[in-house]
Amino acid sequence: MSLVQRAQQSRAGLQNAAKGLLTLSGVKTILFYYVLSRYFLKAYRHVIATGMKQSVTDTWKWATLNVILLSIRFVPSARRKVELEMARVRSDIRAKLIPQGPRVVRHLSLPPDGKSVDWIVGEMQRMDDESEKTDAWKDGKVSGAIYHGGDDVQAVIMAAMERYCVSNPLHPDVFPAVRKMEAEVVAMCLRMYNHPDGCGVTTSGGTESIIMSCKAHREWAKAVKGITEPEIIVASSAHAAFDKAGHYFNIKIVKIPVNHVTRQADIGRIKRAINSNTIMLVGSAVNFPVRLLSMYAGQRPTLVIQDGAMDDIPSLGQLAKKHNIGLHVDCCLGSFIVPFLEKAGYPTKPFDFRVPGVTAISCDTHKYGFAPKGSSVIMYRNTDLRQHQYFVVPDWAGGVYASPSIAGSRPGAIIAGTWAVMQYMGEDGYLASCKSIMGCAKRIMAAIRSEIPELYVLGNPPASVVAFGSASPNVNVHAVGDAMSSRGWHLNALVNPPGLHIACTRLTVGVVEQFIADLKECVEQVKGKPTGKGNMVTLYGLGSSSAVGHTMVAKVASIFLDTMYIA
Repeated sequence: MSLVQRAQQSRAGLQNAAKGLLTLSGVKTILFYYVLSRYFLKAYRHVIATGMKQSVTDTWKWATLNVILLSIRFVPSARRKVELEMARVRSDIRAKLIPQGPRVVRHLSLPPDGKSVDWIVGEMQRMDDESEKTDAWKDGKVSGAIYHGGDDVQAVIMAAMERYCVSNPLHPDVFPAVRKMEAEVVAMCLRMYNHPDGCGVTTSGGTESIIMSCKAHREWAKAVKGITEPEIIVASSAHAAFDKAGHYFNIKIVKIPVNHVTRQADIGRIKRAINSNTIMLVGSAVNFPVRLLSMYAGQRPTLVIQDGAMDDIPSLGQLAKKHNIGLHVDCCLGSFIVPFLEKAGYPTKPFDFRVPGVTAISCDTHKYGFAPKGSSVIMYRNTDLRQHQYFVVPDWAGGVYASPSIAGSRPGAIIAGTWAVMQYMGEDGYLASCKSIMGCAKRIMAAIRSEIPELYVLGNPPASVVAFGSASPNVNVHAVGDAMSSRGWHLNALVNPPGLHIACTRLTVGVVEQFIADLKECVEQVKGKPTGKGNMVTLYGLGSSSAVGHTMVAKVASIFLDTMYIA
């Protein structure tokens, strides 16, 4: 057979194959293999990112969870048991959150006539008096949550907020001073993070800052790299706001376990997880993970849980630079502590815009910056990336609509309060604050390491958060948490490994020795005894007891949120 005949025969074969594929059966075959290849690629990437052992464990948990959930749904006895337990939890949460009794007055509709200022102030006082623990935070026994700069700082904030009470940066022509103050807040933060030529936007808090960064990187990756199925790689210790952004913006959040010793992001695993859909890496300085809902001895539940480790930002920056992807550094908690560590005498690895590869940093001014709640800044390396954060509708019937972040109208009073407190504190004020808070954290770390052998410090916390677990099989660290709760301390629980943490603030500084003394006594109190049924033990035991545990905790969290809106 000549070469010409062979070529003709091959061409005829290809034509017949093409005709076969164009049939209905052929199209079905193509679609089948296309879908199969996509699922295979996703499974392959998951195994590469998490390892075979973790992948098998994840698959087993997923299968077990679905079997148990199906049994709860279709087996009447199992369903009734869960419903009864959830009803008990609902009743318990309502009893703790909603004031009861004959003295309680509920304002469920507008009053027929307007009330006087004196009546309003008096009624607020009465509502405060409905709870015995309204001012308990002033005792300094709350981990984080309350970032109070002092009565003098509060007076400065209130003076600024009163002056700009009705202002709205949506109208910069009407409120030019607010526009100027907002730009200056961003500029001051950029210089604090060593990139005065960068840019940024103020937001309502760390969650919005993170969400906006995820949105900006998603739009950038779509416009520049054509990525339509974006993925963000985070350590398991990253803030839950990244999960929220993934849910809102249809971004896959790839979670990598932290190193169990250092508590830092596992750089090797992150490197393996990067693929053609990766748009951004995440590092924390320091981390602020939210894991489970915890409820303390008659107190309000809290969702804030941290262990305070700082990820290896330079190594993450090298990966981001190499693969031309974003790197978001979450400094929401580190805020006005981490930038001052070096000057305060606590050397640390680079974490800010001096690190090549860092494209965005979030910083909460309303934490250690002592600004009024509802204040954060998202910073970018350049304006090109920030523009992808904006939302613009050029052909709206009401005219061109453009907003820099999620909100349209925003409270200019919050911006004014933030600007005022930053001017009042100054660099010397924040440095002094950093020194005192760090001294408090280091004292707690030293006491645990040298005076309480039953406990150990998790990792090597570089900033204001100290996390610790049990070094003794005779001490349940969550039982210690319940015992501390009975003494008025509001600590936060960790899982995997079990632990507690305290985020030191200015208020903690004055009671650090009392904290250490109470911690010693509580360890002795629970040593060798049954774990009991404290809230922390019960809830965290539920969360880790079975595959369905975390689903039940999620239901408890939803019940809590529902209760928040019962008048």
